This record gives sequence, structure tokens and C-alpha cells, in this order.
Amino acid sequence: MRWVIICYVGVYAVTAFAGGAVADLVGHLRVFRVGIALSALALLAGGLSGSLGEMLVARALQGVAGGLVYGTAPGIVSLAAAPDARGRALGRLSAAIALGLALGPLVAGVLVDLFGWRTVFHARTPLAAVVFLGSLGVSAGSLSGAASRGARRLVGLGDLRRAPVPLICALAFLANAAIFSIWLLGGFYLIDRRGFSAGVAGAIFMLTPLGTSIAAPLAGRIADRLGAATPLVAGLALQTLGLGGLAAADVATPVALVALALFTAGVGLGVFQVPMMALVMAAFPSALQGAAGGLTFLARTLGTVTGVSILAALFAARRATAGFDRAFHEAFLVATSFVAVAAVTALLGARRFPRAGARP
Repeated sequence: MRWVIICYVGVYAVTAFAGGAVADLVGHLRVFRVGIALSALALLAGGLSGSLGEMLVARALQGVAGGLVYGTAPGIVSLAAAPDARGRALGRLSAAIALGLALGPLVAGVLVDLFGWRTVFHARTPLAAVVFLGSLGVSAGSLSGAASRGARRLVGLGDLRRAPVPLICALAFLANAAIFSIWLLGGFYLIDRRGFSAGVAGAIFMLTPLGTSIAAPLAGRIADRLGAATPLVAGLALQTLGLGGLAAADVATPVALVALALFTAGVGLGVFQVPMMALVMAAFPSALQGAAGGLTFLARTLGTVTGVSILAALFAARRATAGFDRAFHEAFLVATSFVAVAAVTALLGARRFPRAGARP
């Protein structure tokens, strides 16, 4: 299971930044469309795979496709929005992504229960085709920014050092390394330990991305009006609280408390993620919005891959010697410590964060 996740997330981590940087040169919509088309092919291949090796290849191709989509989407949104409304625009983007993550486990759980795992891939193939056809009706002229071909350039190392980009990316790395403990271990806890069906577990599981989806638009408004510091710190604090609650969960914990912890962690991520993206996007000029958006996903997904690797290894090792409950508790304590460090770091550096709407 770990490699099925890593082959997708690890590939799109790198592809997101590369795709965003290339999009600054050749056009954001062009790269976005290629990503959607590849996604349809990858989903078809995943549903038809006959071995673990074939599944991993399909997932890697899906990672390339996802990277091209995620790497260009923030730049498209940022360039299409007015300067004083970019936080709200990025909030809507984050909400849409989180809503997809919220519905995904629920729908996938039902499909697995009724028809088997292959339908999780087959059902999304026509959806990707519809999105591709829809993207053909969007005009590149709706994007502002670098209007002329001569204004386009490739991102350089100096661009990546712009303040506060390194710090914000480090915070995103830690926050996403922590939050993926839910995706990695939540299913084991809800299905194997608590005995829920895949459909019921999916419904409970969706509370985390649902919380992100609800919180993201609000965080965008706050970032536009008050600056990024307050929602950034508050989001990390809420995520710490939610993950800490899950660290204390066992087989006797009321389901309502588990649900509350899942929802709180998701709300925290949504409140944090939007000002994080807005700060990074604002630190880059209009000609590099693709690279800026790709960089935010690179930081997030590298954190995810690292979290999966560390937490999966820790959970497996401790489960073999100390049992499920102890391994689950310790893995979530480590995840909680990741985001707690990020929260303290953000609090100490909050005064240096500029207003998210500015652009160099």
C-alpha cells in the first residue's frame, strides 16, 4: 500500500514544480490540458492493471498527470484574479481540491463495497475526459500577467530564495508530513481496529478534507483583509489539536470524538494552506506564477512522501513489537510533533510575513 501511495505522490511532487515552470514558458492552459489527458489514460491503465508492477506504473503516470494539473492550477487562478482578491481565489481552489478529497473516500468506499477496487479507477476515467473537453472552452486570454512572449522566463535559483518562500515551504512540508498520517493510518484504525465497513469508514474519513473545504474560503478572505500571519498560525495550531486528539484515540474512544479530531485537523489544514499559497504566489512576479504554484505543491507533496515513509516505517516496526494501539499512538504523536514545530516556528516568524496581496 505504501508504494502505491508513494509512486503517485512522489512523482507528482516533482512534476508539479517542473510543470509549473514549463507552463510559464509555453502557457498554463496548455500544460493543464496535457495533465488532464494523461490523467484519463492513467486511470484507465490503473483499472486494467493485472499485477502490482503494472499498478505502480499506472500510479506513476497518474502522478505525472496530477503534477501537471496541480502545478498549473494555482498559477491560472492567481493570474485570473484581481490583486486584492487572490487569497479568496486560492481559497476557492483549495476548497475545490479538498471537496474532491472529501467525496473521494466516501464514493470509493461505496464502489469498493459494491463492485470492487477497479471501479475506483474506471469511474473517474470519463470524468477526466469531460474535464479535458471543458478546458478546451477556456481562453488563455482570460489570464493576466505576462502578456507578451518576451516577458516569459524560466524560474531561477535566486527566485526560490525570495523571502519568505523558504520558510513558508518548510512550514508546508511539516504540515503535510503530519496530515498524511490520517490518510495512511486512518483506514487501518477505522476498518481493521473499529470494524467499520469501507463505506462507513469513508464517510467518517471524509470529515478531514470536508473541514479543509469549509475552512479554505474563509481563510482566503482573512488573508486578503488582515494578512497571512493570523490564519497561518491559527491553522497550524488547529491541526496540532486535531492530530493530538487522534494520537489519544483507541478502540474505546467514542466515534464522535474521533470524528471531531478528524474534522479539526482538516479545518486547521484549510486555514493554513490558503495563506501559505498566497504568500508564496505573492513573492513571485506574474511571469513566474506557474513556478510559484508548482513550488507550493512540491513542498506539500515532499512533506507527504516523507510523512508516509517515516510514519509507515514507525507504525510497522512498533506494531510488530508493541501492538496496534501503541504503534498508532506513537505514529500520531510524531505527526503531532511535526505540525507543533511548524506552529511555533510560524508564530515566531509571523511579524516578517508581508500582506499576501502584494506582488514584487
